[in-house]
Amino acid sequence: QVQLVQSGGGLVQAGGSLRLSCAPSGRPLSNYIMGWFRQAPGKEREFVATISRSGGMTRYADSVKERFTISRDNAKNTVYLQMNNLKSEDTAVYYCAADVTLSREVTAIAMLYTSWGQGTQVTVSS
Repeated sequence: QVQLVQSGGGLVQAGGSLRLSCAPSGRPLSNYIMGWFRQAPGKEREFVATISRSGGMTRYADSVKERFTISRDNAKNTVYLQMNNLKSEDTAVYYCAADVTLSREVTAIAMLYTSWGQGTQVTVSS
């Protein structure tokens, strides 16, 4: 497991943008498949986006396609989630996650991730 440190988030009006960041502490980001998940009050944690180790492959939940972009800068040891055109239904606690398994490129399955960030609140006001 690796400690993941998140930053970003906050309060934004509908239609606005936010960027979340996540970095592994003391380990090279290039070791990990990275993912973003979110959990709204009273709901289960859901997949948002994932990116392969090289950044060459990404996958998104249908609800965020064309609005969110996951990216990574292995040199800066940071993964990002750029969120544009935010909607009230995007309000949730967002978590980054890391998967070290070599046999996968990307995964949208939360239980396959072995490390999780502390979570950061994103609130979109309508």
